[in-house]
Amino acid sequence: MIDSSLSSLGAKVVVASSGDENHPPENITDGNTNTFWMSTGMFPQEFIIRFAEPTTISAVTVDSYNVKHLKIEKNTSQNASQFESITEKEFERTEGHLQSNAISLNGSSATHLRFIITSGYDHFVSVHRVGVQN
Repeated sequence: MIDSSLSSLGAKVVVASSGDENHPPENITDGNTNTFWMSTGMFPQEFIIRFAEPTTISAVTVDSYNVKHLKIEKNTSQNASQFESITEKEFERTEGHLQSNAISLNGSSATHLRFIITSGYDHFVSVHRVGVQN
């Protein structure tokens, strides 16, 4: 089952490499693809989601625009440090609609997930929603 809103599970974006007051990082976890976080240009860009408690994750769904390459890392501590790589994915370019990618995490347990956008199809990228499948 994919959660419609990570924020309803107590998950929060605790770090974002850039921010825009009109498109804050909190929009990533609100479950609404009409709201989004927008980068302020240059790469890499990253954000970290903290879960309220250790969570087993079989997959994540990322709804985004202009993301070309994404790396996902995890940790299991209370602090957002010492991450280990889980996976990376190249996204296909889309014109006029969101990229929607389901990415397997093979039942990884995590307290934090770090999403690192290493490149984009434009100077700016947006992440509209991250969902978790348990």
